[in-house]
Amino acid sequence: MGQVSASQSIDIAAAPDAVVGALSDYETTRPAILPEQYRDYKVISGGKGDGTVVHWILQATSKRQRDVQATVSVTPDTVTERDANSTMVTTYSVSAAGSGSRVTTTTTWKGAGGVGGFFEKTFAPKGLQRIQAEVLGNLKKRIEG
Repeated sequence: MGQVSASQSIDIAAAPDAVVGALSDYETTRPAILPEQYRDYKVISGGKGDGTVVHWILQATSKRQRDVQATVSVTPDTVTERDANSTMVTTYSVSAAGSGSRVTTTTTWKGAGGVGGFFEKTFAPKGLQRIQAEVLGNLKKRIEG
């Protein structure tokens, strides 16, 4: 089992606290920025900020899906989602960049071993990076509107 990781970044013309606020709004902003690969999205508890619990099915490919129940933790510059059903952790790190913000999302998990693990480590990050880029692009459009 090896660590698998995918990461993507974008610059947004908004203050870091506004970006963290949007990222940690699981009631309104999150469902609006999620691409089609996220199915059955629902807030289980909370909805805004630290302690929120959300559920979705991530349909990474036509044959691969992940049932995610994420518990959210929020600091002034990071939103973290920890999946109760796997080792998957997604972080959104926000920092000041020029007159706006730089947002970097990173998803990590413990991958399979053997040949399957090799293919997972080789191909899964590329697919996930495309999904991450769409989420961040949608976030940028929503905030900069």
